[in-house]
Amino acid sequence: MSARLPTARRTRNWKRVRASNLREAIELCLAYALEKHNRGVDRVADLMGLASKFTLYKWLESARLPAIMIPPFEHACGTHFVTEYLGHTAHKLVIDMPLGKAASEMDIAELQAVFSEATTLLIRHYQGQTDADETVAALTRAMGGLAWQRANVAKSVAPELALFGDEE
Repeated sequence: MSARLPTARRTRNWKRVRASNLREAIELCLAYALEKHNRGVDRVADLMGLASKFTLYKWLESARLPAIMIPPFEHACGTHFVTEYLGHTAHKLVIDMPLGKAASEMDIAELQAVFSEATTLLIRHYQGQTDADETVAALTRAMGGLAWQRANVAKSVAPELALFGDEE
């Protein structure tokens, strides 16, 4: 009998993750905070200025995060899954605000890969081989990538200065 080696912990590709409901969006924010910033629920609640972590647990359980607490929650987690979910439920395309910096060859190659994946899934969907949710998610990623590049090119005439360390 051969011994099984422990498998390396796989991290999520956070660029591809999308929430399908508000509770999942809150859970994804907390998972991102833990994985990327080593912040548990206690630390997130503390950074939000909450008196007790149990308030945050209550909001997670009921999926009723007050709108006024969304920005501090997402800031504490370091991601915007709740805002993206709310935008998508309103049938809006949500993209990060570009700064007008020149795109690298790798950025363009990644965009091309996203287009290729979306096109492949679209063809497979019409052949009955993939489900609609997966195809819609891929098409949304492609549209978002292209919209970001469009806005980035428009801003390249007068690029913005990076005011905060996390803007890249």
